[in-house]
Amino acid sequence: MSNVETTQDAPHDVREALKRGVRCKCPKCGEGSVFNGYLKVRSECEVCGLDLTPQRADDGPAYVTILVVGHLMGFALPVFFESFRDNPLLVACLLSAASIALALLMLPPVKGMFVAFQWAKGMHGFGRTASGPAISQETRCAGDC
Repeated sequence: MSNVETTQDAPHDVREALKRGVRCKCPKCGEGSVFNGYLKVRSECEVCGLDLTPQRADDGPAYVTILVVGHLMGFALPVFFESFRDNPLLVACLLSAASIALALLMLPPVKGMFVAFQWAKGMHGFGRTASGPAISQETRCAGDC
């Protein structure tokens, strides 16, 4: 084993963190904003000082948003087509506008939930402190993997 100890803070309530994340608030205090703009995550919470730099939301929120919006529009297509059978261009325009609006509205809350989930689970360095230098995976597995 290694002589480097990794400790984790007390477990965080995932449900509460996700509720705060969907409101785009800090997962720890629920007061400060997670975002500095539309989707730019702050480096730290302006209220409690939680370091938000370990977050790794990357493409996850976009994939989830596309999955949800795509399914909703897929189910809406036959309904709209039956209602506006004589005007397929209207159906295309309405569903396109609805898709864009829904995707833009969903992205910040979904990304906030991703950041909150990572914080609650202690992923990517959230809530972990090391008492020594970091040991790479290659060094750790060199002897007994």
